[in-house]
Amino acid sequence: MSLKLSLIRTEETFPCANLALEKFLTFCPGEGEVILYLWQNKKTVVIGRNQNAWKECRVRQLKADGGTLVRRLSGGGAVFHDLGNLNFSFIARKEDYDISRQLDVILEAVRLLGIDAVKSGRNDLTAGERKFSGNAFYESGDYACHHGTLMVDVDKDLLGRYLNVSADKLKSKAVSSVRSRVVNLRELSEEATVGRLAGAMEETFGKVYGGKVQPFEKERLDAEQIRSDTSLFASWDWTFGRKIPFTHRMERRFDWGGAELELQVEGGIIRSAACWSDAMDQEHILRIGSALEGCRYGESDMEKALRSNAGTEVLQAKMSEDILNLIREELQK
Repeated sequence: MSLKLSLIRTEETFPCANLALEKFLTFCPGEGEVILYLWQNKKTVVIGRNQNAWKECRVRQLKADGGTLVRRLSGGGAVFHDLGNLNFSFIARKEDYDISRQLDVILEAVRLLGIDAVKSGRNDLTAGERKFSGNAFYESGDYACHHGTLMVDVDKDLLGRYLNVSADKLKSKAVSSVRSRVVNLRELSEEATVGRLAGAMEETFGKVYGGKVQPFEKERLDAEQIRSDTSLFASWDWTFGRKIPFTHRMERRFDWGGAELELQVEGGIIRSAACWSDAMDQEHILRIGSALEGCRYGESDMEKALRSNAGTEVLQAKMSEDILNLIREELQK
């Protein structure tokens, strides 16, 4: 059965409005429909669902320069957007959601501009062994969203100014700075512009899926819901999360991502817990923090809490076990 291919591109550049539109679209596709959403943000740092905003971004510098910090729904790490960047979102019901196919749309589009590109690592696309695209993923109920960045002509000086990438993360990527790790497509081909790449994405969307691309019907949009979600993404509580007066803090980088655990312990009981991470599985990270709240600050109780929320997947169990080992080491100090 052929799929319905819907394309929507917005001229909006305010990140909270763009994330609100993406959220609405995520729960919008009908049966047999795949939506490609193309969008851009002005000077913005976008952090993952479970990241510590103050740690990932030089917030005061960004704000002083007129930039915006926003938190997305998906997991993963922080990225910088400006108008030299094209953002994409592939949205579909789970039965029509195919990450391999979606990545092929991007890779084929980049190749139309004369650039050879490949998938690298857990969520990156690279050209000449340097990253030009980071990808992240979000699922809820029957729906799924795969989104990311495409660096065409991004100001890498600003990227380096605002992103505060940990030394451990850079070391794991074998690079000295975030700027040395990334590349603009414009550096690799004069054919690379945001407009040309957007046109190439539309062409390869139809080619890879073997169908005709149609404009998304704007009458399907709910303006009131999108306005409400724009306010949500612009709110302090959503962007920065709750700030707990932690008494215990531990941190480490694992092969699945970095983790920072903050605990407020009173009378031997964990009153509040927050787990910050750039892990792709944003829901499991949220469960780790929630599981620890209310239990005793001791190995056996914390182990029981984490094992009861270990999840059914192998990686989820490993994440919980790694966090548990980190806690054990802290308790033994």
